[in-house]
This record gives sequence, C-alpha cells and structure tokens, in this order.
Amino acid sequence: MAELAVAFADLAGFTALTEVHGDEDAADVAGAFYSMAQSCLVGDTRLVKRIGDAVMLAGSSPDDALATVLGLVAAVEARPDFPGVRAGVHFGHVASRDGDVFGATVNVAARVAAHARPGQTLCTAALRDALARGRWRAVPLGETKLRNVLLPVELFELDDGPRSAERDLDPVCRMHLPPGSAWWLEHDGRTIRFCSAKCRDAFAAAPESFV
Repeated sequence: MAELAVAFADLAGFTALTEVHGDEDAADVAGAFYSMAQSCLVGDTRLVKRIGDAVMLAGSSPDDALATVLGLVAAVEARPDFPGVRAGVHFGHVASRDGDVFGATVNVAARVAAHARPGQTLCTAALRDALARGRWRAVPLGETKLRNVLLPVELFELDDGPRSAERDLDPVCRMHLPPGSAWWLEHDGRTIRFCSAKCRDAFAAAPESFV
C-alpha cells in the first residue's frame, strides 16, 4: 500500500445553487470547477475523480497536494460567479485499484472536507506532520469528532491569506457576490445583498429559511 496525500474539495451550497439557478447553470459551474481543478495540479498530484460538485485529488507529495488545493481555492475565490469552496486533506496509506484509491485515509479526507466552511481548507495532523517544515502555517483547531470516524481527529486550518467571509456569499444560493451587487434588502437592521433578483425575492418570501 502506498502513502498518499488525499484531498477533497467541493462547492459549498451547490444544492441551493441548483434549486435557485437551475440545472443548466449548475452543470456549467460544476464543469468549470473540474477544469479549474485540472489547471491547478502541482507535481504528481492528480484528479482522481469527480463526484457531483466535488473533486478528489491525490499525490505522493503532501506539499504538492496542498499547493494544488490552495491554488484551487484561490482560483474559485477569484470568481464572483461561483459558490464558496471548502477542502480537506489527509495523509496516509491507501489501496489503489484501476486509477482510484480506497481506504480509511480517503474516508477521513472526505469527512474533513465536509467539516470545513466555505473558503476554508482543513488538514489532519498526519498531513501537517508530513509537510515541509516552515512552508505552511497550520492553525490548530483541536480534536473533532467526524461523522463515521471512530476516533476524534486533530484538525488544522491552513492559513494561506484572506478567505471569503460568510458576508461575501449570497445567503440563498451561496455564490460569491459580485462587487457592487445591485440586489439587496433590509432585514433585522442589516443590509443583505444578493447575486440576483431571483435570490432576493426567495429570501424575502422566507427569510427564516436562510438567516
């Protein structure tokens, strides 16, 4: 069995985007996301597969795998017409079959990604310890119980510069807001902005569903 860095990155809020903007727009976003992942590959890191709105990446170099993930997150952050992306990276032994990889390392990486917020990249202690010393800043978050993982997992947040905040995302479809978004409304004394009139109207009809 080989040791690989395994990463998952997915578009947070993709289901909401599909419901609000429709299947065709969602498919276009997913296709662009896959292309961006391919263009961000570093070293021998490869795109193992696409899973709906997510990509699975793997490579023998933890540093190259992490550089790939952070490059992908930065590329998505630069697109105002995209939802936020979240990612998780783990390092350990995997079993390889016909170009795919399997095992506990894969399962933990997927759960770590699911635990992240939009714009956030999380990693495990195993990944952190395998990285080149001094190259990355990993902020400890403590141990976390992940779904379907027996023991608590120590998590770290990769601090690689500014990340999108929740206020930069449309509360309905979770897409990044374009600069100077023209659609907005007042709610509980706050100005809330949206990517489109459709999202604004959906919020106005049922604000309790999105706040």
